[in-house]
Amino acid sequence: YDYQDYRLPTPTRGLLYPRESATREVRLLDGMWRLVRCNCSDPLQGLRERWFADSLRKSGQPVQPMPVPASYNDIGADGLRDHVGTVWYERYFFVPVSWAGRQRTWLRFGSVHYAAMVWINGRKATDHAIGHLPFEADISGLLQFGGENRVTVMCDNRLGNRTIPQGSVREVETDYGIRHVQSYTFDFFNYAGIHRSVHLYTTPLLHISDLQISTQRSEEGMGRIDYQLWTDGTQDEELKPLHVLVQLRDKDGKVVAQQINKSVYQGSLLVPSPQLWWPYLMHPNPGYMYDLQFELFVSTNEEEEAALLDSYRLPVGMRSLSWNNDSLLLNGKPLYLRGFGRHEDSDIRGKGFDNALLTRDFNLIKWIGANAYRTSHYPYSEESMQFADEHGIMIIDECPAVNIDIFEPQLLENHMSSLEQLIHRDRNHPSVIAWSVANEPRSTKKEALLYFQSLVKYTRGIAQGRPLTAAINASPSSCHLAQFLDIVGFNRYNAWYQNSGRTDMIVNLLTDEAQNWRSTFGKPVIQFEYGGDTMEGMHSLPAFIWSEEYQVELFSQHFKAFDKLRERKWFIGEFVWNFADFRTAQTITRVGGNKKGVFTRNRQPKEVAHILRMRYWALAQELDLQQSPQDLSLYITKEVTKHRHPEL
Repeated sequence: YDYQDYRLPTPTRGLLYPRESATREVRLLDGMWRLVRCNCSDPLQGLRERWFADSLRKSGQPVQPMPVPASYNDIGADGLRDHVGTVWYERYFFVPVSWAGRQRTWLRFGSVHYAAMVWINGRKATDHAIGHLPFEADISGLLQFGGENRVTVMCDNRLGNRTIPQGSVREVETDYGIRHVQSYTFDFFNYAGIHRSVHLYTTPLLHISDLQISTQRSEEGMGRIDYQLWTDGTQDEELKPLHVLVQLRDKDGKVVAQQINKSVYQGSLLVPSPQLWWPYLMHPNPGYMYDLQFELFVSTNEEEEAALLDSYRLPVGMRSLSWNNDSLLLNGKPLYLRGFGRHEDSDIRGKGFDNALLTRDFNLIKWIGANAYRTSHYPYSEESMQFADEHGIMIIDECPAVNIDIFEPQLLENHMSSLEQLIHRDRNHPSVIAWSVANEPRSTKKEALLYFQSLVKYTRGIAQGRPLTAAINASPSSCHLAQFLDIVGFNRYNAWYQNSGRTDMIVNLLTDEAQNWRSTFGKPVIQFEYGGDTMEGMHSLPAFIWSEEYQVELFSQHFKAFDKLRERKWFIGEFVWNFADFRTAQTITRVGGNKKGVFTRNRQPKEVAHILRMRYWALAQELDLQQSPQDLSLYITKEVTKHRHPEL
């Protein structure tokens, strides 16, 4: 392919995270919905029979309760787990009469995997493809205000050669007839459903539809916030934006900077002596966030005073980010990243968002002393991004392009779209320090050269002041992607997939490979994945593969290699694979899923978690003079000041 005829993505507009204000109301439609599955051999059955036109109870199919948000796969005890094709959701809700009139009502989904079509009261509202990303629609014209309404969602989990990620569906003969089977090469379970919250919210007819900010700090200590503002709504010529009042409030709610901007759509706000956003364990007050409030005023005629039309508050962290061929710098300070690859995965919920799980995960990240993670291998929830901002955890933000192959132009279009939607959603988060364009693509194929050249050129044009990286499992001599990146990231499983059982074959191989990546491309280098599967509670002395002792020994040898590489300055990060055990497709090499986690799937530490904690806190002490927690120093014996046997 020459990649000359592909279509660039249409720029996303809108999709601000729903927040209540003086002019906006927000309701959640989370809770119990109803679900009906299509015949697995006839995924278009519901469309053909127009299930959206009336209650799903009239579809003639069994109806079951289904929580939202959640993956539907593990909720029941039947065959829904391995269902391939479409399922249908519905729920009823009321909209107050007060919402009618001079405002708009929006329906917003945080994520439906993989593709979705949405109807309100039997009329189509919107559709969307590519999971893990939000979409919304103005449903004002579809609602019955003051009455009961019905939302119907068709969710399709099928993956193909042109979806992000890729997969394939084939027909197989079973004991019960022909069935569709989904296959894919990525090593995590293809959970499906309405995975994140569903919001119903209002805006004025003319409202603030989108915001984009960037921050910097001068050498003299003056902070600056540059912003762009978009409006959407009425064509009423009598309703004209007069000015926007921009106020920056600190954590105590005090206004520390403000501006009345008659230009409305763009401006700059100067902030004397700002509190900077710093990562966890790099500053006594990490994750400092301001509230940046925009109030849009309008005037209906020259004689009337300006009236408040719309108000929106955007959390903002002030920091600078830069990079060169040796370093990634935040607020002028070189970063050394230490953290994890992760998954949004848990028992029963699958990939469904859960506040308790989110809080537990961040507590464990901070307990262990990590300062970063990669959103392997897809965008994580918006709530998790907000948590990362507030806790000072840095994010390598990855799109859903995992193990991509068969580099067709249509795949490139969807790949670009996934990155455009991701960057649009997360561009205002201070925690995001890099975009990852792919994980373990088949980048040795000759078609990959022009494909990634086109992809990276496009992405760099919308990168919002962040470097580009990827997690590569090719070799430096054969990879067609790394040359286009700002930071080279690689995955390598020494003493696991390579030289299994040989922890004496890690240090030299790893340091040599990292040096090879550096010598070939002259860019900063990160190891994004290393590790080995471990069955919790399995012990062996001497260490044996799959035992907890083996995982400890494997990590320890990697630590030696990382310390050698850190001395070379251009090695800027170490990421364990994985934070916690997670579900995969059924294979003979996976016992209940992937067991490379430092924590179990129910978030309890394996033995190696305590060793990794010692490592990460020691790095924090060495690099940023952070004091280690007292419980890292366990009492073993009292200090002996004199020899018991002087003659010795």
